[in-house]
Amino acid sequence: MIFPLARKRRGRTRLRPGVREPNHLPRNPSDRAEEYRRRGLYQKAGQILLRLLSRAETAHNPHDLEIPSLLNRLGIVYKHLARYKEAERVYRRALVLARKLPDAAPGVIASLYHNLGGLEHARGRYSRGEPLARHAVRIREKALGPDHPMVAADRAALAAILDRRGKYPEAERLYRRALDCFRRVYGPRDYEVAVVLNNLGAVRAAQGDFAAAQRMYRRAIAIKEKVLGPNHPELATTLNNLAVLQGKQGKHQQAERTFLRAAAIFEKTLGRAHPSYLACRANHAGLVRTMKSTRKVAASTSRRRSRKHS
Repeated sequence: MIFPLARKRRGRTRLRPGVREPNHLPRNPSDRAEEYRRRGLYQKAGQILLRLLSRAETAHNPHDLEIPSLLNRLGIVYKHLARYKEAERVYRRALVLARKLPDAAPGVIASLYHNLGGLEHARGRYSRGEPLARHAVRIREKALGPDHPMVAADRAALAAILDRRGKYPEAERLYRRALDCFRRVYGPRDYEVAVVLNNLGAVRAAQGDFAAAQRMYRRAIAIKEKVLGPNHPELATTLNNLAVLQGKQGKHQQAERTFLRAAAIFEKTLGRAHPSYLACRANHAGLVRTMKSTRKVAASTSRRRSRKHS
């Protein structure tokens, strides 16, 4: 199973190379929650966001974006933790609140449709996710114009869904447009570039262009290792995809090493019950079966040749 990464962030948070040490965590609780989310420490991020949400609800201002924004961020964390029903519940609640707000709300509404589409992508309900993702693109493009990087992020999220629906030409076109935008605005070694390279690699692999897919995966891995650190679940996602590709190329030993590295990261960061860990282990098990079958065929062929020449 290949894992394209749907876009899932409320907004743009600049990601710096490497992962800061725990004693350098931001003092502001909102910033600390974002830092934990960035590191893949989703449980800790969620705990802080729940406390912030409780405080905001106590001092509720009906014209304030704080509550829908916090709900949106909490939904992102729940999605990462595969708590999909809870994610949908908080996204839908945020959408109801945001629709009641004045002109400041379009960005939040676009982000919520973006994230609802990404949630359906994670659930494997791609036909439900496509109209949500298309709506996010329309709202944001109307508000910000066609060349804004947040519009590019919406296009990349839509492309991830189209990819899973087998609509490869449109998916690739959207990915490449987003990639051009991110490279122009953020530079060639940015996290957003890595995400799109991962997903574009999945599109190329699905169409049999293994050489191009491998180049994209390796470039994405190099960027993610530098930006996110060596033990982030999003790095493991691309490692899993590379391992799947290596298996298809017959590079079984390389694939096994890559699968084991990805599975170790998923287990450490997300736990053994998480769908990403389970899918990675299933992929590895499939590779092991293929390797055993290949060895049996090779041994049988060798015996036949030995009998023929004896």
